[in-house]
Amino acid sequence: MIEILFAVVGSGLVMLVLWDAFETIVLPRRVTRRIRLARLFYRTTWKIYSGLVSVFFADKRRESVFSFYGPLSLLVLVGLWALGLVVGFACLQWACGSGLNVPESQRNFFMDLYLSGTTFFTLGLGDVAPLTPVARLLVVLEAGMGFAFLALMIGYVPPLNQAFSRREVSISLLDARAGSPPTAAEILIRHSDSHGLEALRELLHEWELWSAEFLEIHLSYPVLAYFRSQHDNQSWLAALTTILDASALVMAGIEGACERQAHRTFAMARHVLVDLAIVFYAPPIENENDRLSPEDLNLLRSTLAKAGINLHEGVGVNRELTELRRMYEPYVASLARYFRINVPPWMHASGHPDNWQISLWDTRSPRSRREPRHF
Repeated sequence: MIEILFAVVGSGLVMLVLWDAFETIVLPRRVTRRIRLARLFYRTTWKIYSGLVSVFFADKRRESVFSFYGPLSLLVLVGLWALGLVVGFACLQWACGSGLNVPESQRNFFMDLYLSGTTFFTLGLGDVAPLTPVARLLVVLEAGMGFAFLALMIGYVPPLNQAFSRREVSISLLDARAGSPPTAAEILIRHSDSHGLEALRELLHEWELWSAEFLEIHLSYPVLAYFRSQHDNQSWLAALTTILDASALVMAGIEGACERQAHRTFAMARHVLVDLAIVFYAPPIENENDRLSPEDLNLLRSTLAKAGINLHEGVGVNRELTELRRMYEPYVASLARYFRINVPPWMHASGHPDNWQISLWDTRSPRSRREPRHF
């Protein structure tokens, strides 16, 4: 009965690891099953890691420490997969009688574990070798599996880094177009010149395509959502929120400002938030603080009016804007809480500098710099 139990445990562990690695690396679509090894690993370790970082690190260093989690968790997950396969094949070797070229007194599970480890990592030491046909078959299977596993890992990391780089390029380009962190008010203000509306339409179109690519990549490789941006005041969630804010303003009360394109971009960006909330089991929540109170909305209107942008007034406009915000802000609040990311405001205080305006060696006050308005 013990041999049968070890055989069942070993076979189950090997199949579990192989299927989880297949779904995580090879399968190019979202997996809806809640019980998964990789999903359990990320939800558990992120909860522990983010909690410890929030307790032991100050706000200024917290974002830098968070940035280590994504790449580090990927390495740890690969190590857990390898450990699971090694232990699984060791259980199978022990269940088959430990047919090894060692004295009977030394045949135990730890010797099978040693053989499994040297076989999986293709060390080829030769000090412990299989003797029975079943043991030899298991060694051949594990050696081939270890080689294939290593090849998959080598081929998995470069596309992941390339996808991260493509994501960050658009986020970095948004710095000059929407400020740091990006805000909807800055997007509209910096596109308020004579050719700005056409540039705004092109920008929203680009972010419609970016959102679609972002959705496909992050549904296939959810680990990328844990990768942080290069600057502390930038993130994929802040960029998406800003684009949704700007699209909502255009749809609700700015005539002649590419309403159709804003509607398409809004739909695609909201689709991203909803699907990611499903993947990470982050149900929508009501934001504790209203991001755009009636007083802030009046201030936003006056600020836009100074730049020549007329945001219509009236109960109908306010109601439509509120309904649009209810479609995405609860998901933004939920994902922001889960990933420990700050949600950007609707507008900055006067004189807020962009990242490109700030230098480590520049002693001038950031507020003394002239803020760009049109790009």
